[in-house]
Amino acid sequence: MSNNTSDTTPAPITVYAAELIGTAVLVIGGVGTAVLGDEVGTVGIALAFGLTLLALAFFIGPISGCHVNPAVTLGALIAGRIDAARAAGYVAAQVVGGILGAAVVYAIAVGSPAYDRSVDGLGANGFGDASTGGFSLAAVAIVEIVATAILVLVVLGTTAGRSATVVAAVPIGLTLTVLHLIAIGVDGTSVNPARSIGPALFTGGDAIGQVWAFVVFPLIGGLVGAGLHRVLFSARRS
Repeated sequence: MSNNTSDTTPAPITVYAAELIGTAVLVIGGVGTAVLGDEVGTVGIALAFGLTLLALAFFIGPISGCHVNPAVTLGALIAGRIDAARAAGYVAAQVVGGILGAAVVYAIAVGSPAYDRSVDGLGANGFGDASTGGFSLAAVAIVEIVATAILVLVVLGTTAGRSATVVAAVPIGLTLTVLHLIAIGVDGTSVNPARSIGPALFTGGDAIGQVWAFVVFPLIGGLVGAGLHRVLFSARRS
């Protein structure tokens, strides 16, 4: 979400803990549904990600702003809502949270004799042969940059000038749902480097070799979204 501003600012350790827990829960809710859900399909997975983020906004929004995504944190940094030192702490907490969330999903998945990591994976993103639909790197770059830019633009726009990030929970959760409906068939949908790193580490193989794309392209999208926000809101103010 956005940086939380109030009369009583939570201690940094509390903020980072909220981001770590929130990102872990997002991965468990979204990736867990993709890996463990019994034929829930694209709509079910998209709703799992969107509804989990919506719920998290109410839970940790007042504490950390509920970024739970390095691309959102980058957007908040560009928008001047968070300083560089705190942004670095957010990102570190998010990456650790993503890994812990993936570890939980993996620990549950291996409890089934039917689960085969080399076949079933762990919800990792990919392009080419590792793509959900065999999409090229160029197609994945476009969908990740555009989708992340939309997400960051919506986050920054709906939280502009508001101290209560929970006000923006519904539009942001719905936006994440729609973006997953668009991109799941392309690359499994990242729009969040922390969401991609954790599953890639447990999947191994091509997922490790390709995870750079799901760090670089969402971050570029975050920059684009933040840039569009500055242009649009500067025009509105003028």
